[in-house]
Amino acid sequence: MASIPLLRFTPTTTPHLLPHPLNLNLLQTRIQTRTRIHTKPTTSISASYNPIPATDRLISAVAYFLPFFNGLQYGRFLFAQYPTLALPFQPILPLLSLYRSLPYASFVTFFALYLGIVRNENLNKYPRFNALQAVVLDVLLVLPMLIQRIFSPGQSGIGLKFTVWMHNGLFVFVVGCFIYGLVSSILGKTPYLPFVTEAANRQM
Repeated sequence: MASIPLLRFTPTTTPHLLPHPLNLNLLQTRIQTRTRIHTKPTTSISASYNPIPATDRLISAVAYFLPFFNGLQYGRFLFAQYPTLALPFQPILPLLSLYRSLPYASFVTFFALYLGIVRNENLNKYPRFNALQAVVLDVLLVLPMLIQRIFSPGQSGIGLKFTVWMHNGLFVFVVGCFIYGLVSSILGKTPYLPFVTEAANRQM
């Protein structure tokens, strides 16, 4: 009986497929390209601060004296009723007396501010804007006097009370605008006066 030899099958191991070196280099090149595309260059932003020059602040501060001097007349009822309110204004009385002693001082100062500063394009915008606010405020202070002269509310009764209330309110408004505008100008900040800033912005 013939013997049949047993066939031994030895399993063949397949080697792991490794990427070709060229494929690795190609993959790295693609990754670097995508990184460059999606990476945005960083830019540094530096903020610069430009302070207001001292001359511009001085011009702006001096401009608010025009409506202040012309608006002190509205405080006569408060000064008569409360004399102590006049004490803070004692240091400026010599300057106020000199201002009122000059003929047409208010008229000349008004046009000097408007033509010499507001319309002077050689100056910076900061003193021009503050001078324009002072001019607008001075114009607004003239309107109540014109209304009072036209309607003549009288020297007694409800007409007198209305006049006193109007003068007292205008005086507080003028002094508040003067202090606010003066301090803001000294500090180099832009004051925003009620009813005045909007009118000044339309004229700039």
